[in-house]
Amino acid sequence: MSKIAVLGAGAWGTAIAISLVRRGGHEVCLWAHSPAHADEMRVTRDNMRYLAGFVLDPSLTLPLSLEEAVTGADVIVSVTPSQHLRATIAEIAPLLQPHQVLVSASKGIEDDSHLRMSQVMQSITGNPVATLGGPSFAREVAAGMPTAAVIASADLALAQRLQTEFSSESFRLYSNADIVGVELGGALKNVIALAAGVATGLNLGSNTAAALMTRGMAEITRLAIACGAEQKTLAGLAGMGDLVLTCTGTLSRNRTVGVELGKGRKLPEIIESLNGKVAEGVRCTSAALGLASVHGIEMPITEQMNQVLHHNQAPLDAIRALMTRPGKDE
Repeated sequence: MSKIAVLGAGAWGTAIAISLVRRGGHEVCLWAHSPAHADEMRVTRDNMRYLAGFVLDPSLTLPLSLEEAVTGADVIVSVTPSQHLRATIAEIAPLLQPHQVLVSASKGIEDDSHLRMSQVMQSITGNPVATLGGPSFAREVAAGMPTAAVIASADLALAQRLQTEFSSESFRLYSNADIVGVELGGALKNVIALAAGVATGLNLGSNTAAALMTRGMAEITRLAIACGAEQKTLAGLAGMGDLVLTCTGTLSRNRTVGVELGKGRKLPEIIESLNGKVAEGVRCTSAALGLASVHGIEMPITEQMNQVLHHNQAPLDAIRALMTRPGKDE
């Protein structure tokens, strides 16, 4: 693999590009949706909007167009927000050659179709597809802090090939053929992180946080298995690992949104304060419930988060509703 194109110059896309350049051995480019944003980065060699403080190596190119970015690329890593993935892939589809590999690094579920990100890609192109998941804050990856993540594809040989091409001394990848489990683990943990943030904002203590994470993992696993995932995937980096990081780490945007909801702030105000950064759990919550409905899976924490986010449910009332549900076996 001689050229890797990263589509999406948010924090995570920029961190992936920095990690690939640090690894060496590839020509790497980073495409920004906004031409003005790309111009800023060319001049400052810093992504001041989304990941300030990391110098962009001179070898990292910032193409002028999407066509320039994907032409000749062996691997195309899409890091666009989930709601923009379909439009981005549709735009590049006529430019793709059969051998080019598509990697999704976006964590979400499409709103109306309830498709995972790799499924969106496959619905548009016939190219090989993989996904990148696991506990990985962008700022820590960009700083070269040791990080372990997962690269998954239904074609395990492809996942292993990408594992070799992406891994470095600071970014260790494990290969996995369970793309369903990796994608759903990465998408659904954002919803539970919102709930964990709410508990923190309400000052409910460690018992509540532990209960939300544990029972949240239970409902993530139920839905993922119903969709064809393997249980062991959800016990690994792409499941429990990502959940723990996102529910407890102060760099988590989803947790931060939950904290502010717990403090009484309104969702539109919180979203505006993110300054263009995305908390995927806000959009994913209703899509997750739609997918759960298709498979007949009960997701009480997700249901209550949906009520808080989209139906003006008071956060404390949502906690009370969870605590007073009929008794269950574990």
